[in-house]
Amino acid sequence: MTHWQERKTLGEAHEQRVAAALRQHGWTVQECGQGTYPPAIQHALRHTRSALRQFPDLIAARGPELVTIDAKDRMPSTDSDRYAISTATLNAGLLFTATHAPTPLYYVFGDMKVLTPAEIQHYTAHTRAHRSGAWALVSTSRAHAFQAVFGLPTELVA
Repeated sequence: MTHWQERKTLGEAHEQRVAAALRQHGWTVQECGQGTYPPAIQHALRHTRSALRQFPDLIAARGPELVTIDAKDRMPSTDSDRYAISTATLNAGLLFTATHAPTPLYYVFGDMKVLTPAEIQHYTAHTRAHRSGAWALVSTSRAHAFQAVFGLPTELVA
């Protein structure tokens, strides 16, 4: 199995975990983005710098609320208490948010904590960047609890 296939397998498992958690919190969830495309399109996307590569993984609704989610597993740094988000992903997320306002985009990390692209941009604007410049590093302490963003599980609300 290639490194990309391993990451894809882990990423898909995390997407399913996030989708299940959203459903438990009363959201209707639909997969979208790169993982839903035919293999030929996925292959082509891997060879481009298009922002379509970072299209959100999920779209969800609860009543009149509509949100998009990009599931980001394995994102905490192994050397610190920070999430490492590629600058390409962050830039695509900021563009997506601006284009589709007022529909928010949330990154849900492997620890089920949540941040928006704008929050990551804000929290990293005045910090030391990763030496390569390819990653934005943000403290995990800045992230929101899943239920603070998406509400209580439905069995607790009733």
